[in-house]
Amino acid sequence: MNDFWNTILDFSQDITSEVGKQLIRDFGKVHASQKADGSLVTQSDQWADQTIRDAIAANFTGYGILSEEGDHVFPHTEWCWVIDPLDGTTNFTRGIPIWSISLGLLYRGTPIFGYVFVPPLNQRFHGFWSGDSGLQTPVGAFLNNHPIHTSKEEATSNHFFNLCSRSTGIIRPGFPCKLRMLGVASYNFLTVSSGAVLAGMEATPKVWDIAGAWVILQAAGGTWISLKDAPFPLLSGLDYGDRSFPTLVISDTKVESTFSPFVAEFKSKVGQ
Repeated sequence: MNDFWNTILDFSQDITSEVGKQLIRDFGKVHASQKADGSLVTQSDQWADQTIRDAIAANFTGYGILSEEGDHVFPHTEWCWVIDPLDGTTNFTRGIPIWSISLGLLYRGTPIFGYVFVPPLNQRFHGFWSGDSGLQTPVGAFLNNHPIHTSKEEATSNHFFNLCSRSTGIIRPGFPCKLRMLGVASYNFLTVSSGAVLAGMEATPKVWDIAGAWVILQAAGGTWISLKDAPFPLLSGLDYGDRSFPTLVISDTKVESTFSPFVAEFKSKVGQ
């Protein structure tokens, strides 16, 4: 791996470690307020966001920054970091130990590197996905620096399917897998990346929820299925603050037909 990618990876590990230490101290001890979209925000979210943005500005001159708690307009820059300083704020405030810090590095609007740290579980996911960018990137997806891959098994009643609270409408008699609701969009998709879960669905994720996981999931061999608009590439000058990207992720294309009948009604509604 060349010096550029080593710098990107080292920076991501260092800044998420710094932020994660403070968030662990705050975990379950802070008061949350409600934002206009109904989601929660705490002083910890805001501190983490500012800390990461300051670190990026100090280390990556000329790179754009788009973050949940900062500017939502995608900048006119070739490179841009997309930040979710605390994915799973409700879990964080209630003392449930699943929440993450998520970073995605975009080139010309499309993620090519993702890094997600889950401090309570001490899990660090990262991945590289060059796609059609023309860049020579490292290859693969990793959990604590060990390669990970999606499952290639068929769906059974002993496999898992993740969903969010806004996508429970897909549950009907005969659903083929056990259901889990984690409350963290990035971690929902990363459990598919690691092979623990066969598929996952999120009804209203924003770009900062998914930028890092988007890379890791595909680098691990999974498939990203947009149920409305494709999230990437992001377009310069557009405000992504109120844009959601309903998504189904699957471990392998052979299980798509298993889940598609359950998702079809939901997909038709969000497509209207």
